[in-house]
Amino acid sequence: MMFRVLLGLHILAVIAWMAGLLYLPRLFAYHTRAAVGSEMDETFKVMETKLLRIIMNPAMFAVVILGGLLVWQDGVRTLETPWMITKLCGVVFLLSWHHYLARARKALAAGRRDRSERFWRMTNELPFLAAIVIVLSVTTKFGG
Repeated sequence: MMFRVLLGLHILAVIAWMAGLLYLPRLFAYHTRAAVGSEMDETFKVMETKLLRIIMNPAMFAVVILGGLLVWQDGVRTLETPWMITKLCGVVFLLSWHHYLARARKALAAGRRDRSERFWRMTNELPFLAAIVIVLSVTTKFGG
């Protein structure tokens, strides 16, 4: 029973985190068009900060903590299976992307436009591609 509760909470946290990972780059794409110091610039700063601090960061921490508890409940030997190694590689990518987005938010808030609107539109779907790999590795449990 405990495993199923942890799994359900883990899935809910993943949904919240993924929503933010997919939405924040879209906000950045629009933000790059706003003139520095304009009302729109200030609005995007607030939206991006709240998304990251209120939704994405807590969801990311919940995903990691709940995932760790699931591994502990399922047995640490699960970490040796090819499907779990693949999943963890995807999670490491998502954690790295989250960190990159957090740094990009700070740059935009400081008035720097280090990346173009095109860049943010092109990279917007990277978390979803990682999610495909992660979900298929978990649902198929290949090599395990």
